[in-house]
Amino acid sequence: MISQSDNPITARPQPAGYLRIATEEAWAPAEMLKIWKEILAGPDPDPGFVSLIGFYMSSQSARPRHIMSCLTDLGAQRLAHMDEAGIDRQIIALTSPGVQVMAAASATAFAKTCNDELADAVRAHPTRFSGMVAIAPHAPAQAAQEIERGVRRLGLTGVIVNSHTDGEYLSDQKFWDIFAAAEANDTPIYLHPNTPPRNMIGPFLECGLDGAIYGFGVETGLHALRLITAGVFDRFPKLQVIVGHMGEALPFWAYRLDYMHAATVRSQRYASMQPLQRKPSEYLRDNFYITNSGVAWEPAIRFTQQTLGVDRVMYAMDYPYQHAVDEVIALDAMAMSPADKKKFFQTNAEEAFRLQPQ
Repeated sequence: MISQSDNPITARPQPAGYLRIATEEAWAPAEMLKIWKEILAGPDPDPGFVSLIGFYMSSQSARPRHIMSCLTDLGAQRLAHMDEAGIDRQIIALTSPGVQVMAAASATAFAKTCNDELADAVRAHPTRFSGMVAIAPHAPAQAAQEIERGVRRLGLTGVIVNSHTDGEYLSDQKFWDIFAAAEANDTPIYLHPNTPPRNMIGPFLECGLDGAIYGFGVETGLHALRLITAGVFDRFPKLQVIVGHMGEALPFWAYRLDYMHAATVRSQRYASMQPLQRKPSEYLRDNFYITNSGVAWEPAIRFTQQTLGVDRVMYAMDYPYQHAVDEVIALDAMAMSPADKKKFFQTNAEEAFRLQPQ
């Protein structure tokens, strides 16, 4: 992952026949960073949180310092970076792990504070920013209420869930009020990575693979697949989930997921693995949007378009963790029809996030 500070600009993207809407762009209020510092200093903080946030908040190297500076900005610096990269609009979300590392009561209260602050920024820059609703999944009923408030009163669109919460996954039915609220408010859930939980992270940490290089994708792909196999989309057929980083590799596994899910159900090996109304790949095609965040690689984008459909794949930059202007130029040059390229950069995002076309 390359930050702008590591990658001097040699060329700028040119105007195109589409808007460039970046759909997985991170933000952190300054007050949350103070809370994170307190958690890091407390007894037995989560090892993934220590590895991820502990590093970014303490390292003096150029990349983490650049990222931390950019995360808290919802004004001139962010807009300048968008202009450098030819980004017309960012869909902004609370960065991982957000409030999900806090206790439930404080997380619920602080999520509201975050949403109010982000909504203010969206109102200040209505043609440049859109925002997702942050929730505390460990308080599902209150999270459902915050989804409704965030969408209907604050004008936010989409819900950000930074994957597991203290090792628990939304496939557990105790969390399903969140899905009911998202479906009722016609807004998607963006399932964003977190570091693997305490009972999973050891082998990743010992070889430095716990973060974006691999651990994020393994953990979040697992979460998305758990939603499918738990029957979430049979219960909530209109629910839409967005997964970044080329679907955390699930589209590339689709054939084997279908085959082995059917075989496992037939074998009656696991009580948790029950028949579904459709194949796993069919839920991927109908209930998921995939973004290319952090993967500016044409073969992967085109494969996923061919597998899930051109209406299901959309652009993301992963700012500020990945802010490389040359990647935008490369994606502009993809061997793709103008209509499909417009879907990728613009209209799929407008559909998924219920944005008013510009």
